[in-house]
Amino acid sequence: MDSVNKNQPEENHADLLGPAAVERIKTILKHASSCFFCTQIPLGPTGGTRPMSVQKIDDDGTLWFLSAIDSHKNEEIAQNPAVTLYFQGSAHSDFMVLEGRCAISRDKAMIKELWEPIVKTWFTGGMDDPRITVVRFVPGSGYYWDTKHGSAIAGIKMLIGAAIGKTLDDSIEGTLKP
Repeated sequence: MDSVNKNQPEENHADLLGPAAVERIKTILKHASSCFFCTQIPLGPTGGTRPMSVQKIDDDGTLWFLSAIDSHKNEEIAQNPAVTLYFQGSAHSDFMVLEGRCAISRDKAMIKELWEPIVKTWFTGGMDDPRITVVRFVPGSGYYWDTKHGSAIAGIKMLIGAAIGKTLDDSIEGTLKP
């Protein structure tokens, strides 16, 4: 039996390198600004996994987060900086997993740049809260699953495919190497 990928009449695989990979990451982050942030050494009750919001993405694909210095996450990163991020932008598209390395700093200029008023929920002292840190994530590799032409066209192709008994799901997937 052939896999769903072999049943598609259209090309549905594209590995992306360098700037093309970074552009795909940025495109997916427009729809999936939150992720599951997974460290390799689980110290707390979450097994090393927790939801996090991306505060910024640089032109080279570096992602930035804000975190508490006394969090399990920061302690886990200090022991092993390898991290995996899982993103889901919608029910049918904008999926991505990124593997990379993190570094923690207390860079006041970067805290100011990343600050949003909602962050005060966790850092009640504002931008000068002594617990606030910056987490820099540099992706090394990843994988994405997305649509080629957007959710509306993908949905239409899925309906037509179901009606005629052919796989027409408009998907695209591949590796990411920023």
